[in-house]
Amino acid sequence: MTDLPPPPPVGAIRSDRLSAQLAHPTGWVTLAEHRARFAPPPPSGRRKDETLMDVVEAAGLHGRGGAGFPTAVKMHAVSSGRRTPIVLANGSEGEPVSSKDALLMSRAPHLVLDGAFLAASAVGADQVIMAVKVGAGHARGSIARALQERYETEPWTPPVRVVDVPPRYLAGEERALINMIDHGKATPPAGAARPFERGVGGRPTLVQNIETLAHLTLIRQDGPDRFRELGHPDSPGTMLVSLGGTVSRPGVYEVPTGHRLADVIRAAGGGTEEIGAVLVGGYAGTWLTPRQVERATLDRQGMAAVGGIVGCAAVALLPASACGIHETSAVLRWLADQTAGQCGPCVHGLTAIAGATEGLRLGRVEGDVLARLTRWAGDVEGRGACRYPDGAVRFMRSALETFAADAHAHGLGHRCAGASRPTVLPLPDIRRAA
Repeated sequence: MTDLPPPPPVGAIRSDRLSAQLAHPTGWVTLAEHRARFAPPPPSGRRKDETLMDVVEAAGLHGRGGAGFPTAVKMHAVSSGRRTPIVLANGSEGEPVSSKDALLMSRAPHLVLDGAFLAASAVGADQVIMAVKVGAGHARGSIARALQERYETEPWTPPVRVVDVPPRYLAGEERALINMIDHGKATPPAGAARPFERGVGGRPTLVQNIETLAHLTLIRQDGPDRFRELGHPDSPGTMLVSLGGTVSRPGVYEVPTGHRLADVIRAAGGGTEEIGAVLVGGYAGTWLTPRQVERATLDRQGMAAVGGIVGCAAVALLPASACGIHETSAVLRWLADQTAGQCGPCVHGLTAIAGATEGLRLGRVEGDVLARLTRWAGDVEGRGACRYPDGAVRFMRSALETFAADAHAHGLGHRCAGASRPTVLPLPDIRRAA
């Protein structure tokens, strides 16, 4: 593997736990350097290590992939099954405005691998699978290189299966991921059992986000009390925030959970121009006004207080000169094209919503398009095989609220100058996979 380029921007606000590994001067932490800080994980096998699960529970670790589910609860559910569990490290990261997981795998792969092996030891799993998105920078090569290091110097390292995940938004949904591993198709099957009951190969499967596994390594080394020293009491520790859009210093920032969103943005230099709105939680998240941003904190309760969600902690700044309806329309069209194409709420509902929003963007409206969009959102929500349409609807609803004045003007047939400009939000050119 060729040498890695210099590390991308990495910052820390009142913490340098994960970011200390990510900001390595050569861009990659070797196994020898990693072992100078972290002890090897215990051998994994079919006997679960309940002591480790107790440590995770005491730390209060919640998943960092978006749903924020308590990690210890997941572990106990998986370990209570009759069959031997599997650990699935989810590094698919299909969210275009998120880059933290790829960065962790690229820069600190041993931190992630230790976490995966610790999770396997905790639940008694005999197999670890690493799912890595195709095209995710140097993540795939770094994981392979790190495993080779371990096999050469730590021969007790269990085999790890690395699978390539299509670079599609929906491919990282846990049931879609399991379906891809078992049957080669990255779509969530309708009526599928929950992974902790029946996952890969029909066995209980612990699906954990890459950042969550990295935190697990820190907790095991430093103890739950130190982990709880920072962050919100209900979801302690630190989190990695991907900052993009028109922010002065885009990159990945480590902050304590519960930190003020406005302070994170200011620490990154603020916007390159006046901020018109901020997207939090990626394309399944919500738009916030500058006034809401000043009140928001990066925890579930703090974001709910302003009508938002933390999600995958991806934050994108939109300048006041841009058109929020234009940005939203482009993302909704992209989301409609990214569906699995197997359920009515997505095939018909999201397609219709994307089409109506595009008409709104262009000032080509028929009747009360805003009322129609609101009605269609209610028809789609909660009716898919997965929560994909729910996220798209949440994104659309927040846009109609945050950009209410623009939406009203567009609804009267006005087309703003921003409608013809390139979008600020990234939209990868990815065709729907069969």
